[in-house]
Amino acid sequence: MKWSNALGIPAAALAAVASYDLLQRRHALLRNFPVLGHGRYLLESLGPELRQYITTNNDEERPFTRDQRRWVYASSKKETNTFGFGTDNDIEFTDGYTIIKHRTFSDIAPSAVPGGGDTLQLPSAKVLGSARGRAKAFRPHSLVNISAMSFGSLSSAAITALNRGATAADCLQNTGEGGLSRYHRNGADLVFQIGTAYFGCRDEDGRFDLDRLVSLVHSAPVRAIEIKLSQGAKPGLGGLLPGAKVTAEIAEIRGVREGSDCVSPSRHTAFHDVDSMLDWVELVAAETGLPVGIKSAVGDSRFWESLIEEMTHSDRGVDFVTIDGGEGGTGAAPLVFSDAVSLPFRSGFARVYSMFAEAGLTDGITFIGSGKLGLPDNAVVAMALGCDMINVAREPMLAIGCIQAQKCHTDRCPTGVATQSSWLEHGLDAQAKSVRADNYIRSLRRDVFKVAEACGVAHPGLITASDVEVADGNRRATTLAELYGYRDGWGLPGLADRDEITRLMAEYAEGPVGETGSPDAQTKPGTTGTTGTTGTTGADGHR
Repeated sequence: MKWSNALGIPAAALAAVASYDLLQRRHALLRNFPVLGHGRYLLESLGPELRQYITTNNDEERPFTRDQRRWVYASSKKETNTFGFGTDNDIEFTDGYTIIKHRTFSDIAPSAVPGGGDTLQLPSAKVLGSARGRAKAFRPHSLVNISAMSFGSLSSAAITALNRGATAADCLQNTGEGGLSRYHRNGADLVFQIGTAYFGCRDEDGRFDLDRLVSLVHSAPVRAIEIKLSQGAKPGLGGLLPGAKVTAEIAEIRGVREGSDCVSPSRHTAFHDVDSMLDWVELVAAETGLPVGIKSAVGDSRFWESLIEEMTHSDRGVDFVTIDGGEGGTGAAPLVFSDAVSLPFRSGFARVYSMFAEAGLTDGITFIGSGKLGLPDNAVVAMALGCDMINVAREPMLAIGCIQAQKCHTDRCPTGVATQSSWLEHGLDAQAKSVRADNYIRSLRRDVFKVAEACGVAHPGLITASDVEVADGNRRATTLAELYGYRDGWGLPGLADRDEITRLMAEYAEGPVGETGSPDAQTKPGTTGTTGTTGTTGADGHR
């Protein structure tokens, strides 16, 4: 009797499911294959996880391969981030494979210690805002900085972890267009981003409010202002924060309605063309004293032509230009925009930089790259093309716990990084993860610096477009300079900046010698190097 009861309950449940499947009209599969058809939907829902952990090799996954994630996870935990037995990349037959050319002899002697340089200070080769005489011009302490990620898109714990990590690594954190929250006030220097909705500096009607901007930047350690024109993953669209993520706190910070989709306009209302934009840039710079720049994906070249024309024939201009590649990340975007709108970073950046170089304007502008540049080889290519700094976003997300579940738009991020669910966010310990963010930034800077040493130069900003080749399998290889039509000197800082950064790096090399035996510079006063756990890191970092 007991066995019959035990079997009867699941049998009745299956019969109920079968009856429902046969009567429903939404899914032909379930009407034709009741009960069994649900297995197909289960496998479909588990597809990303099955591919990630079982069926794909080390270099197949996107946006980040298993090897790339493994390097980030290991670096963030201070574990061994070297790889054995040689590359498993298909170097011989892959079209477009990047090769960095080392030099046999150089005045710059590379360190023999793989871990040397963790605490080395690696500043920008240019002083941000100096060319235009901004009152608060400064030399960024780090050429690697945390890119724009808003509170709302990321959880409060994630923003806190990144801010504390940026403090320890002595790098900048971009607030993203979602405004400046209390979670951004944990010690790091900030770049305040102004998007099309003017969150944090808007009036009750959603219009830009200069007084509120001035008050806000004076209340926090804001070092520069970035005007977001477009984003690589969704150019031509405003920011999108699904209503599930719009909590009462976020609604208050942004000045929007709680629980409703927060969609920013696709274009600015404070200006309508390049001429009025530059007037606005100069107004904001004059009132705040801060360097002011723009962030944009690359599409139609007429915008850049107009900007260069205006900057050439007037005394107005931007202090920095951030170019975002089409391969960049986002929390939510229509598939066609993330897949097919705007140029990828390399071709987009090279096109814009060449236009500024033709006009002789590059020395007075700091160029910043973003879009999957948080891996050493991609970062080196960006520096060779002319970037003075790089912004990283998804890679530090991986460092603090992201497992590439691609649930950012659902508010169900399993590791608490990209969610406003208090239950999911609870799993992310901001203090512990801040150490990992710090470790990751330091590891990336160290590896990029070591490549610069191998190339025989004192600083990554001195790597040239001729130092990197793009190979088409075994057939031929073309330098970046040839590929993108760069002339001699393009991609490099001006002579004065080259001399100064070489002098600074020589001074740092004469500083204290670290435990590994490599010359290391002192860290920012009040901060120290960090150590993480030891052990083995899997492809998902065992988060």
